Amino acid sequence: MPERGLVSDSVADAHQRARYWPIPILRAVPAAVVALVITFSSNHAAGYGLLLFGAFAVVEGAVLGIGSATRLRDDGRSRRTALVQAVISVLAGVAAVACNGLGLPAFITVVVAFAVLTGALELTQGIRARRRSPFARDWMTVGGLTLLLAIAFLVTPPDYSQQLGGIEQVPGTLDASVVLVGLLGAYLAITAVFHVIAGLSHKWGTAAPAASPDGAPHA
Repeated sequence: MPERGLVSDSVADAHQRARYWPIPILRAVPAAVVALVITFSSNHAAGYGLLLFGAFAVVEGAVLGIGSATRLRDDGRSRRTALVQAVISVLAGVAAVACNGLGLPAFITVVVAFAVLTGALELTQGIRARRRSPFARDWMTVGGLTLLLAIAFLVTPPDYSQQLGGIEQVPGTLDASVVLVGLLGAYLAITAVFHVIAGLSHKWGTAAPAASPDGAPHA
């Protein structure tokens, strides 16, 4: 005999997905824009990285805060965690812009603080919600990627410097600032693609399964 709970759970998931799917798409926008700017810009100075990160973090925090407050009404714990994450993102963005003239140490400090705090929060949010939310895997993935960003920044030596040249005789110097701004761009590009895929997957999964007369969902 079919379990009615399976049908109601599927319907509940569909309702959650229908309400929440625009949030990952909107989170992808600032990440994609800043990733493209970094990719096509020759300026990889720490100060420029701070400005770009600040713009991303403020918009990301605003999207996450407003979206979570309005579209996670049925999941109070996840909503509160997301709101804290949003506040931290906005504060990190404001700090990045304010520290624009302080160079590489400020860039590393602000990005690492953001990545550790928001990454841990989002990963924890996903772990706690893994049996009750269709978004748990998304949160765990993005949280894990954000923590990896912190690790990448921490293991890159701040005094790294390598003169370019070689066979192609490329002029210039590859230093820690160039590497770290590039890592930020790579992180934003990866998360942007993931957010788009996740959002569209949830949108396409919003149709609840129809039930047959005996209560069993149609295949």
